[in-house]
Amino acid sequence: MLNQRSSFLSNIAVLGVICSSVGFGAFASSAAAGASESSQSQMPFTFGALVAKMKAQAQEAYTEPSVELPDALTALKYDGYRKIGYKRDRSKWKDTENFRVHAFHPGWLFKNPLKIHEVSEGAAQPFVFEAADFDYQDAELTASLNDVSFPGVAGFRLLNPLNVEGRMDELVAFLGASYFRALGAGNVYGLSARALAIDTASGKPEEFPNFTAFYLGKPVDGSDKVTVWAELDSPSVTGAYQFVFEPGQQTEVDVTAHLFFRSDVERLGIAPLTSMYLYGENDRVGFDDFRPEVHDSDGLKLRFANGKTSWRPLSNPDNLQLSFIGARSPAGFGLMQRDKNLENYQDLEARYDKRPSLWIEPLGDWGSGAVMLAEIPTDQEINDNIVAFWSPNEAVKAGDELSFHYKMYWGDEVGRSEQMLMPITQTRSGKAGHSASEENSLTRKFVVDFDASLFAESGLNGEQLVRAKPFIENAALNGTVDFADVRYIEELGVYRVFLDVSRDDLEIPVELRLQLTDGEKAVSEEWLYQWGWSS
Repeated sequence: MLNQRSSFLSNIAVLGVICSSVGFGAFASSAAAGASESSQSQMPFTFGALVAKMKAQAQEAYTEPSVELPDALTALKYDGYRKIGYKRDRSKWKDTENFRVHAFHPGWLFKNPLKIHEVSEGAAQPFVFEAADFDYQDAELTASLNDVSFPGVAGFRLLNPLNVEGRMDELVAFLGASYFRALGAGNVYGLSARALAIDTASGKPEEFPNFTAFYLGKPVDGSDKVTVWAELDSPSVTGAYQFVFEPGQQTEVDVTAHLFFRSDVERLGIAPLTSMYLYGENDRVGFDDFRPEVHDSDGLKLRFANGKTSWRPLSNPDNLQLSFIGARSPAGFGLMQRDKNLENYQDLEARYDKRPSLWIEPLGDWGSGAVMLAEIPTDQEINDNIVAFWSPNEAVKAGDELSFHYKMYWGDEVGRSEQMLMPITQTRSGKAGHSASEENSLTRKFVVDFDASLFAESGLNGEQLVRAKPFIENAALNGTVDFADVRYIEELGVYRVFLDVSRDDLEIPVELRLQLTDGEKAVSEEWLYQWGWSS
């Protein structure tokens, strides 16, 4: 978890670092208070009571966390912190069948310790963590921290036999502000989620709400689900969250959020996702790297209430690039890692082919709004430069109360085989015209492949697929489609569309849209693309 990336929006004074000093809010007021809590009796706990607590807290002025770490924890540096691991024999919940709890060590960038509670039979009591729970892999460091009292921890992770029966693998980790990551079977960590985004790419400094306390529901024997409740706090909002995790091929998370606003919010982001896209087939210019592609996610997928499905390939632009895709109460959206072929990455360490997709399925009516996609220029794969979330059209004012319910699916792309539309498999771009054409920054060729297997499954053979050549519907805003053609490529099993596009102004982005039809109805996903302005 120490390679978690920073997320930033350049040129608009927005900064968010997963492993950063914003960290977690404090639960206790001092180290002594933290130590004394272990002897307190159990306290009744319900989600309803937590919601009421956070509603009342929103009526009070925001107070910055004030807990100070002991000097030995503050003195931790990166090299020492990265060695620290949690001892498996000190796991919490060793008496349960399917879940374990580990903590992340306080200190280094994590200045504000967090309290974690266990909830069992309707009552909560603090988990107690101490130096003996951690393996420091350093005798001097062990000695310096051996007698230190922990006022809290940096975060926690849940383990589960996700991949192999009898072996506990990491399932989800909460670490830093309101960030968390989860895995489906066979995945390695990639993109992150957040509880909430406030004023992202709005022209003012972004606000990063913190989870300030967690309550972990101890599973009963044999349970394949675990529930986590969390308090959220920031200058603008308080919140009560409930997460129900169900591990699997796609790990499903049922999320309920109740939000209470202290002040106006210019841009509210619900179910925000954060990922990394360095380069891929469509924009690897400028990267002298043996790897063909480097990204945690390769596209934004949207499904609208009317059943239409759109695919927006990600890019690493020259300048900050924002896209707003109107979606009244969307059926779903998410950042996908659609390309799962190791050969297309050639990275045996990062294993980008194993990074999970994350699909958000809203429950209930979310009203009018838009899915916002922010693509931020970066030249390093350590930076999270992609942000996506749903934002309501209606302004959020001080005193407002909002509730949202949604499902998250972490794992290989969910629902792709059931959508009955040809999915987009890749997008490529290059200079327009033929190979001998002069380079021209005002023209561009786009090549989009659609998986034709759905047509083949309907009984059409290769010759019939050629004759069933679909119609191209395309449009360009701030540009012109000069040439469009579609061909069936039997060897690849795809319909390939060629577009030559021209523009008049390098400073105005061109919005492109493409879809295949049979003359009456759509037979493919809708392809959306922003050909951005040049620096």
